[in-house]
Amino acid sequence: MTKRVVFTGGTGKAGRHAVPYLLSKGYDVLNLDLKPLDVPGVNTLITDVTDSGAVFNALTTHHDFGGFEKGAPPSAPDAVVHFAAIPRVLIEPDNVTYQANVMSTYNVIEAAMKLGVRKVIIASSETTYGVCFAEGDKDFHSFPLEEDYDSDPMDSYGLSKVCNEKTARAFAARYGADIYALRIGNVIEPDEYGMFKNFLADPMSRKRNAWSYIDARDLGEIVHLCIEKDGLGYQAFNAVNDTITADMPTTEFLQKYCPNTPITREMGPDEAPISNRKAREVLGFKEAHPWRNYVDL
Repeated sequence: MTKRVVFTGGTGKAGRHAVPYLLSKGYDVLNLDLKPLDVPGVNTLITDVTDSGAVFNALTTHHDFGGFEKGAPPSAPDAVVHFAAIPRVLIEPDNVTYQANVMSTYNVIEAAMKLGVRKVIIASSETTYGVCFAEGDKDFHSFPLEEDYDSDPMDSYGLSKVCNEKTARAFAARYGADIYALRIGNVIEPDEYGMFKNFLADPMSRKRNAWSYIDARDLGEIVHLCIEKDGLGYQAFNAVNDTITADMPTTEFLQKYCPNTPITREMGPDEAPISNRKAREVLGFKEAHPWRNYVDL
């Protein structure tokens, strides 16, 4: 039976690649967003996810006109993917960013749980590791950055994502559900690999992203794997590609550019400082779009 998936924020930078990827895997996808998504076969329901009532209603809506042919009111979906958010600081005032991101996530998870959905994937962020939007030059506590890292962001966006992870954990425990938080790295679209030569020429420009990234298409695969992987309860996963965005081995690079930050385990020769080891080992993630395939060195 085709799984029905509601995807919030599918019109955004990450969503507009993840949604068609999920469609290609055979899911029936409904997009909830404030702007339409131009993907054949995917309807967009214009939905303000900061409105709890709207979210409850949207999760029990026909995905398209074909639903009326089934002869019964629509039921809740099999899974919910929540990417809708104010995507960074300096778009809205800090209090608006925090409130919108926290309340929308609460609304989506609460509605899903109370409607009987037991698989939710939410977009967390690399910003939870505290350096991306820090004031001044802040060092990471240690490398690699793994999911047990002590998250300590200064900014409203990163703080909202830490709060959302706690919300997910609480609901997963209360309802016995699977809720997976993806700590998404710097999202790179297929047409953005031209930037990587500048990344290599100016290594410290990538410190705030911990010299890591996620190809938008590989992010779609991680979401797919999360939908299919049951029984984990609450989990956080780093959603990044395998390799460091640098032209020297990882350990050598980190010792040169972050000499005061300890390295707590042996790292792979090109392993990204935000490690996706858990996603590879638990979900079976295999990247399809390493950056070296698209950059002439």
